[in-house]
Amino acid sequence: MQRFINNKMVCAAAVAAALAAMSSTPALASSHREAPFIGNLPAVDGTDLYMFRSYEPGRQDFVTMIANYIPFQDPQGGPNFFKFDQNGLYEIHVDNVGDAKEHITFQFRFTNTSKGLTLPIGGQAIGIPLINSGTLSAVNDPKLNVRETYTIDMVKEDRRSGSRTRLSNAVGGATVFDKPVDNIGAKTFGGAAGYEAYANQHIYRVAIPGCGEGRVFVGQRKEPFYIAVGKIFDLFNLNPLGPEANGNKNDLEAKNISSIALEVPISCLRTAGDPVIGAYTTSSVRQGRLINPSPKGYNNASKDGGAWTQVSRLGMPLVNEVVIGLNDKDRFNTSRPSGDTQFINYVTNPTLPALVETILGAKAPTNFPRNDLVTVFLKGLEGVNQPKNVVASEMLRLNTTTPVSALQNPLGVAGGDNAGFPNGRRPGDDVVDVSLRVAMGALCFLTGATDTLKVGCKPSDAPSGSLPLTDGVRKTAADFKTTFPYFNTPLPGNN
Repeated sequence: MQRFINNKMVCAAAVAAALAAMSSTPALASSHREAPFIGNLPAVDGTDLYMFRSYEPGRQDFVTMIANYIPFQDPQGGPNFFKFDQNGLYEIHVDNVGDAKEHITFQFRFTNTSKGLTLPIGGQAIGIPLINSGTLSAVNDPKLNVRETYTIDMVKEDRRSGSRTRLSNAVGGATVFDKPVDNIGAKTFGGAAGYEAYANQHIYRVAIPGCGEGRVFVGQRKEPFYIAVGKIFDLFNLNPLGPEANGNKNDLEAKNISSIALEVPISCLRTAGDPVIGAYTTSSVRQGRLINPSPKGYNNASKDGGAWTQVSRLGMPLVNEVVIGLNDKDRFNTSRPSGDTQFINYVTNPTLPALVETILGAKAPTNFPRNDLVTVFLKGLEGVNQPKNVVASEMLRLNTTTPVSALQNPLGVAGGDNAGFPNGRRPGDDVVDVSLRVAMGALCFLTGATDTLKVGCKPSDAPSGSLPLTDGVRKTAADFKTTFPYFNTPLPGNN
C-alpha cells in the first residue's frame, strides 16, 4: 500500500509540474438542460456532481458528495417555488471496485404534504394561495403551508436488487428528514442571515450502519457553477485567449439550484485494496403516468406507476452537454457506466475540438483514437485517481488518500493542487477551462516525447496543446463556504 502511495505521489507531482507550466487559469459548463427529453422534466434534471475530501476543519476523514438538480432557478419563482419531485427517485452511486458498476447507492425519495392553511373569510375557512402565511424560522414551521420531507436508503450492490437499509437521524432515530423551503425573501426570513439560520437547522447527523455517522443537507443553494453559458453556446462567441479571470459574465450568477449533499466517512466508501472511488448521480421516474385533468387535493394531478426508468445521469461535468451527439443524448441519460462502450466513438473521435478549430482557428489534435481523453475522462490518471483494475467508464473519480489542500487552486491538478479536479471536484474548481484545454490536447503537449503521463500521444499531436484556453469566468474556494454543505445561501425571492 505504501509503495502504491509513493508511486502515486511521484506521478501526481509529474502531472502537476507539467500542467502547471501551461497556465494558472480555470474550466467549462455542466449539464443544465443537456438533452431534449430531460429539458421537459426540470425537477429531475441533474446539473452537477461534486465529490471531494471534506475540507471543513476536523472533517478530513470524510468525503462530501453533492448532486445538484432543477437548473436555472429564478429566486422569485413563486408561489410554489422549486420542489423535488415526489414521484422521482434521486440516487448517488459509488463504484469502489473500479468495474463500472455501483456497489453503494444512496437513494432519496421525497414527499410534499399540504397543511391546508386557511383564513376565516366571511365566516368560511378558505385555503390560502401561498406557500406560507407568515415569517418562518423553525423546522416544519406552523406558518409553512407545504411540508417537504425525504427519506434516505443505502443499497449495497445492485441499485434495484441489492440489500437495503433505511438511514436514520443520529439524534432521535427518525427516518424522515425535513427539507427547508426555498428562500422566499427577506421579509419571510429576515434577510440572508435569517434564512441561513433557518436552513442550518436542516443539517442532520445521519447514522450509517456499519460505519458510524455522516451528515446530510437537502435544500436550495446559490448556483455554484460558473460559466459564460450564453457566449459558449453562441458558437463560442468569446475570446478563448482573453482575460482568464472575470473577463466574461457568469450567466448563472443570478440563479439558485437544489442540492442533495451527503457527507460520508471515507471508511464507509472505499475498499481495503484501493483508495480510489468513482461516483455518478441519476434520477428516475415511473414508467407510466396518467394525467388527471381535474385533480382534487394537493399533488394529485397525475398517477405514476410501473418500473423506475432512469432519465438523467451525471458524473464528470460537460460530457452529455458537449461530447455526446445530439441524437444520443437521451440514450446517454438512460444508460449506466457499464454500457459506456456504446458511446466510445464520441470520446476517441470527439467533435468539440473540430468545432473549436472551425470557429476559433485553434488547431485540433491529430491523434486518433484520442486515448488521452479515454484516460483522463473514462479511467482516471494513473498514479492520481485511476483505480487499480479500472474498466473504462464515465464517472467522477476521487483518490481518498490525497491530502486536503490548505490553499485550493481552481485549476486543480493542472495548478499543482492534487486534491482538485479531475481528482474529484470541489466547488471552486474551474472545470470549464480545464476540460476545454484537455479536449484541445493539453495532455499530449505535457506528456512529452516519452509519454510520461501515459496518455498515448505526443506534443506534435497537439498544435494547440499549450494554449491557455478559457471562457473568461473564474471563481475560487474563497467564493464559497468552508463548512458543510459548502455552497452559499440562495438568493432571496425579493431580490
